[in-house]
Amino acid sequence: MSKDFLVEIGTEELPPKALKSLAEALTKGVDDGLTKAELAFNGIHSYATPRRLAVLVKDLAEQTPQKELLIWGPPAKVAFDSDGAPTRAAQAFAKKNAVAINDLDIISDGKAEKLVHRSNKGGEPATALLGAIVAEALAALPVPKRMRWGAHRIEFVRPVHWLLMLMGDQVVETEILGLKAGRLTRGHRFHCNQTLTIAKPKDYVDQLKSKGYVLADFAERRELIRQQVQEEAKKVGGRAVIDLDLLDEVTALVEWPQALTGQFERRFLDVPEEALICAMKEHQKYFHLKNRGELIPYFITVSNIKSRDPTQIISGNERVIRPRLADAAFFFEKDQETSLEQLREELKHIVFQKNLGSLYDKTERIAALSVDIGERIAANTNLTIRAARLCKSDLVTKMVGEFDKMQGIAGYYYARKDGEHEKVADALREQYLPRFAGDQLPKTTTGTVLALADRLDTLVGIFGIGQKPTGSKDPFALRRTSLGVLRLLVEKRLPLDLAQLLHQAAKEYGNLINNRDATVAAVLDYMLERFRAWYEDLSVPTEVFLAVRAKQLSVPMDIEDRVLAVKHFCHLPGALELAAANKRVSNILAKQGNIDDLHLDITLLQEDAEKALATTVAKKVTEVNPLFADRQYTKALESLAELREPVDRFFDEVMVMAEDPALRANRLALLHQLRQLFLEVADISLLVPAKS
Repeated sequence: MSKDFLVEIGTEELPPKALKSLAEALTKGVDDGLTKAELAFNGIHSYATPRRLAVLVKDLAEQTPQKELLIWGPPAKVAFDSDGAPTRAAQAFAKKNAVAINDLDIISDGKAEKLVHRSNKGGEPATALLGAIVAEALAALPVPKRMRWGAHRIEFVRPVHWLLMLMGDQVVETEILGLKAGRLTRGHRFHCNQTLTIAKPKDYVDQLKSKGYVLADFAERRELIRQQVQEEAKKVGGRAVIDLDLLDEVTALVEWPQALTGQFERRFLDVPEEALICAMKEHQKYFHLKNRGELIPYFITVSNIKSRDPTQIISGNERVIRPRLADAAFFFEKDQETSLEQLREELKHIVFQKNLGSLYDKTERIAALSVDIGERIAANTNLTIRAARLCKSDLVTKMVGEFDKMQGIAGYYYARKDGEHEKVADALREQYLPRFAGDQLPKTTTGTVLALADRLDTLVGIFGIGQKPTGSKDPFALRRTSLGVLRLLVEKRLPLDLAQLLHQAAKEYGNLINNRDATVAAVLDYMLERFRAWYEDLSVPTEVFLAVRAKQLSVPMDIEDRVLAVKHFCHLPGALELAAANKRVSNILAKQGNIDDLHLDITLLQEDAEKALATTVAKKVTEVNPLFADRQYTKALESLAELREPVDRFFDEVMVMAEDPALRANRLALLHQLRQLFLEVADISLLVPAKS
């Protein structure tokens, strides 16, 4: 037998940016709890609004399954003496299980007749378990800081006002977060500020919608908002730019959405559109509109009520946004009175990090490092130096002071106003790219150099003063910074040696950091570990990366090419067998000490199998060396995969450790040649699990 189960936690307004993750976490927690309790069900769905978190479980079993447990005791011949009387072993076993000896059975476990205690497990009613399951799921929610309210010592993300828990049409008798469960929920704060009685779980969504003015389903509400916003945009001849994160946040702010279009003065369009968008999006949660790629003077807000007079809501929002945009216009005009070159002097008074000097000092280091990087990739040195020296000047502008996400972007506009070279202005805009995973990369060479130099300077400096990330703490965002460097080097196809770049960055710090070599080694190791995590996210087997990492390489672009080649190699017929053979070769050679001086003498080859392998290896050397030189690692490994048959035959027919020292050394030399061929790309012996 089964029934639907519903739980709803009613709260004060939940944090909008966290609502979706809280709902997903609660659903997963309930799912995991039911699974652990072995309570079967036929589906689970989450609901979330600003004032509630709910989970509906379809067809939940009314009790846990019953099982017979067998607890094995001593063998019968040990449990009873020759007269059939129970021994101390039998008595101890019965006492341990709190039963009489007569209640024990004797059955065979397949090997011998043994004493056994039979007991039944399961059959607990679901209603007796659901309270604890929900409470545990709530306690595990990802809430960084919980609140207390009233005189309670109970804590939750926001004060809790009601608890609804139904199993079928019956209330689950339990108490959670200081509240007894019932069947009452509440409607919309303004449209239906009263309690609603839920008879059974399947009525929940429809009743909230029809009577309570609440769309409980997050996804349904999100889609409705998207449609309303698009329809509103069409009315004024525009296209709504719908940022998905903003859409989620707005969805988490309303229970009964109503999209409305407002407008602002056209004169504000003279301000950089990024500042206007920031004011609308970040501060007011408005969707902005464009027409043919250009911002137009309208915005769309999503109200939480359906007003009889929506013009009042629209005018109120227009009054709120106007001073925000006026501030942006004022800051933009005021900032242009001072050049970026002049503003740079103010950076001398702003600390980058107390042990690493000012932001002015940082720009000097970035400039020097940009020259080194630029020379390696044939960039325009004059442009990179100029961009580096101006790259942080906009941090002291009024625009960035008000809209922090304008850093770099404000610099771009002010550089153009100052008459700086177009590529210098572009580089100022691109220096922070990529900002996050999946973000675009700089398009210009100057911007790429600047983005690399800035990040490398930060990494080396922070590591150099012993502030590397530990555990979950990463105050300087060095994980994101490292991935940014790796993406730039790999995706822009820059054959730069990371170790060399880090050494140059450390050199620019002079005496501000101690033990440069140790710092560089630590940063390099940290970044390569981020590279490993990168490939794990791309579902590349860890052993593939480790096979390449064994080469101790530090050119990310080259590492990328090798990883992709080894990944491809793993799918070739017989690849794992060849990897296992390489592991065998590696183990043999590891026991022989120094083998680099061994040379193959073809006159000492005796067996047909070793002659065939030697011939094939020599052929492959000629075949793949040009491929190695051109970094065509995939083609090289495809060619080397053909060695499987001669290698297998060699090990089947040839005794490597022959008694004759000369013959043994010659065969080791042949295996050494074989191994070196594969080591040109990676140590493929590491593709084989250690237990093999």
